[in-house]
Formats: sequence, structure tokens, C-alpha cells
Amino acid sequence: MTSPSISIAGRRISEEDAPYVIAELSANHNGKFETALKIIESAKACGADAIKLQTYKPDTITLNSDAEDFCIRGGLWDGRSLYELYQEAHMPWEWHKPLFDYAHKLGLTIFSSPFDKTAVDLLEGLNAPAYKIASFEAVDLPLIKYVASTGKPMIISTGMADAEEIQEAVEAAREGGCKELALLHCVSGYPAPAADYNLLTIPDMMQRFGLVTGLSDHTLDNTTAITSVALGASIIEKHFTLDRAGGGPDDSFSLEPFELEALCRDSKTAWAAKGRVDYGRKSSEQGNIQFRRSLYFVKDQKKGETVLPDAVRSVRPGFGLPPKFYDSIVGRTLKNDVLSCTPVRFSDFEDGNSK
Repeated sequence: MTSPSISIAGRRISEEDAPYVIAELSANHNGKFETALKIIESAKACGADAIKLQTYKPDTITLNSDAEDFCIRGGLWDGRSLYELYQEAHMPWEWHKPLFDYAHKLGLTIFSSPFDKTAVDLLEGLNAPAYKIASFEAVDLPLIKYVASTGKPMIISTGMADAEEIQEAVEAAREGGCKELALLHCVSGYPAPAADYNLLTIPDMMQRFGLVTGLSDHTLDNTTAITSVALGASIIEKHFTLDRAGGGPDDSFSLEPFELEALCRDSKTAWAAKGRVDYGRKSSEQGNIQFRRSLYFVKDQKKGETVLPDAVRSVRPGFGLPPKFYDSIVGRTLKNDVLSCTPVRFSDFEDGNSK
């Protein structure tokens, strides 16, 4: 049975293909256009399949208010208002076209997470090849339908969403016209402990929703992401920075270049190792079959003699009969002389078969 698939910029994504690695630029530009360019360049050099932006303005994602509802209590951004955080973190809209152009020049796929309809319109003007719905927007069904109306592939992150909410998001995408849809299992903690990820959810999501499924990973290393590949993840998304100590809103839980390079390499190794159900002998084993155990004569014997229990042993190498035939060999009559340290064969016996 063929697994579900989507295609982004000509790259097929499915469980049958090597994992699709997305480097999330997010707020790691830290307000510097040159830093954003360097992150894109580094993501390409590290082997990522795509770089992803976030497209919003503080006024399109929240309200400019210091009321308690709009203030963050606890966690990485404790004490800040939402508006203040997003003012710092947002990607200036005038950067989008030159960043898209630069990624295209490098041959790196680039797309974004829109947070309202005006962001979708901007990205459509740049011919974005796909869209990502962030976890916090997975409940914004009107936005999902609007993105779906573009006809582009869509990836929905599911942090904090329960099974019913995920189903509603999937139905909204389908109702809006989305034909190529993927889900990312996600824990919306920044950072998130590996123990919270419950990666067995990935195969359940694959079965429950019948969609390409991946992982949006906010842990601090690559172990969780690589493990997810063994469970069927076809997409891995990780935040990416040039310097984890850069001081930006997202730097502290992002991968640095050497880690992204390792993720791109090791996730593909994990996928190749997963392979398929196969009990046959592998190509790398062929030369080692000689080192298996087999039956060898350990005494010289003459034609017509009966093979006694101490005349045959199971030893390495593997050029004789398999040890499972020991009991059927003992007590049989030799039809020719045999020498010690020679392999036992059925042709050595008068009846010449395995009985």
C-alpha cells in the first residue's frame, strides 16, 4: 500500500522518502536583515530541504494592550506583553521578497507561516510554494480555509490541539480546497522536555488521519527528532539560529549550524536504517556466512564405519552441514573415508540425504 504524500517545490514528501527537514528561521534574525540572509545561507549549507519564515505584524497577531490578558506570566518570555514580544520578533514584510529571492538563488525552498489573511496575500504575491499553520493558529479555522483556498500544500502543526481540534483543522483545510495536507506532532513548550513528546502519537496520527505526518521539535537536541523518523515522521521542523546565545526571543531553544547539519545527516541515516520488513540475508552479511557454526569431523574415519557422537562437532567456520543435523548424522554409516577437520556433508553417507 502506497503511503500518503505531498509535494513541495517538486520534492515528494512521504514515509517512503527521506525525511524533509525544515529549518525555522522564526525570530532568530534578531532584527537584522543580514542575519536573516546568513541563516538562510547556513541552512542550505547544512543540508536543510527548506527554510521557513513567520509572516505577521504585531497588529495582525495581537492587540497593543498591557492588560493582564495580554501579558505573559512564566516561561521564557515572562513579564512581557504579547505586543512587545511580537514587535521584537516579527519579520519586517519588506524583507520577504529579498529573502525569497536569495533562497531561490541558493536553490533552497522557502515558505512561511501566515498569521492572518493579509500575510497570505503577501506570500501569494511571492508565489510561496506551501504554507505552514502554526500550532497556536490550528484553532483558527477561517485562516486555515483561506490558506487552503490558495491550492498550495499545507502543513498544520498540532501543539496543544486535541484529537477533535486536529480533526476540525483537517476538515477546514479540506473544505477550503487543500488537496495536499500534512500534520506535525508538536509540543508547544519553549523548550519542551523530550518526555513530553510521547512520540507514539505519530503512528497513531498517521493511522487516525491518513496524512503525511511529521514532527515540530522544540527539544534542545536531535534525539527526539531522529527517534521520530523510526516511528514514521516524514517531516522534521526545528528552529535554527547562528548562535544559541544570541539573546533573541527564540535563540535559546534553536539548533546551531553544526547541530542542523547533524540532524540532516542523521535523520536520513535513521530513515535508511528503518527500511522495510526483511528477514533475508543482507548484502553486508554475505562475506561473513563462513563464520557461522557448522558440523565438522573431528576424527579420521574409514568407509563403512558408524559415526559416533564424539566424531563430529559444531564449530566455526560454516562450510559443513548446519548444527541442526547433528542428531541425524550420529549413527549413520560412512560411504567413504573422512579426515578430521573436514566439513560434514550428506554425500559422506550411504543414503546421501537429510532423512
